[in-house]
Amino acid sequence: MTHPARWWHPLPDGRLQCDLCPRDCQLHEGQRGACFVRQHVDGAMQLTTYGRSSGFCIDPIEKKPLNHFYPGSSILSFGTAGCNLACKFCQNWDISRSKDMDRLMDSASPSTIALAAQRCAADAVAYTYNDPVIFAEYAIDTALACRAVGIRNVAVTAGYIHPQPARDFFAVMDAANVDLKSFSDGFYHKLCSARLQPVLDILAYIHHETDCWLEITTLLIPGQNDSPTEINELATWVVRELGADVPLHFSAFHPSWKMQEIAATPPATLIEARRIALDAGLRHVFTGNVHDSEGGTTYCPNCHAALIVRDWYVIKAYNLDRQGRCPHCLTTIAGHFGPTLGRDGKAFGARRIPVRLAP
Repeated sequence: MTHPARWWHPLPDGRLQCDLCPRDCQLHEGQRGACFVRQHVDGAMQLTTYGRSSGFCIDPIEKKPLNHFYPGSSILSFGTAGCNLACKFCQNWDISRSKDMDRLMDSASPSTIALAAQRCAADAVAYTYNDPVIFAEYAIDTALACRAVGIRNVAVTAGYIHPQPARDFFAVMDAANVDLKSFSDGFYHKLCSARLQPVLDILAYIHHETDCWLEITTLLIPGQNDSPTEINELATWVVRELGADVPLHFSAFHPSWKMQEIAATPPATLIEARRIALDAGLRHVFTGNVHDSEGGTTYCPNCHAALIVRDWYVIKAYNLDRQGRCPHCLTTIAGHFGPTLGRDGKAFGARRIPVRLAP
């Protein structure tokens, strides 16, 4: 269903300019933006996917991925359709590149989602699968409904958003994993139809000017963004502009969408990227989409004790004290940690549980 959109203005020639993201789409009557879900209808901008989802699932928080935000907890995840980027390597292309609104089979109001999260004993709601930036009105209303019943909110996003809507959006998010796709503007332009600098600006904004916990993911694609030089530049920028405590995840690419001819990322590439980022000064660097216990483990940055031992989404050991400190040297670990692991001291695990919501 359609819903009045925010962040737009009329142009002298009758078009409307969308002010949500740096694409700045200028639309004649009836036209849709590059994201496909924001449309000029009867002289106003409308969000066409409000209240409709491509599906709901209960996931482990580690799948977002978030490793320093209430480890072991569960999260109700959902998305809609469309995207404001055009990544040729998209891992969720069937959702993000869909122009078929019939895919949106699950209808749910913001309050229905909040109550469903409560009913499913989920600790948070994740706005994910496709980029929540493009359904920001729906995400914000849902986040407010969740906060009213004590449910946290997590955004999984590429961070391609203008400053004003970013202020409104991240004000209601408790954590975000931002996909920093590359440290090359050429990569962004060629493979994503976007630009790098707006993403860097949003990363700095989230970390320095909001209460939203930030983690970053870079999907390493062989021959595209995995050179040691680029990885070092990326990690050095994070240390300099955001600080050494921001967790950075290097994730494995699998052939998808318009890049089927490129092989999957070798685990050795992720391991080497992690080493480079640690050498650059980052304290918490992780490998993803592979079985790599060392690369999945949180270590104390002071005494180097293994504090949270992971294998993919499975937590095998949890050694923080109740204040989120290393029990050996009492160093406080950056992040948000409960008094115990997960709910009642037990991790949710690697399960993925589909959920149907009644409207």
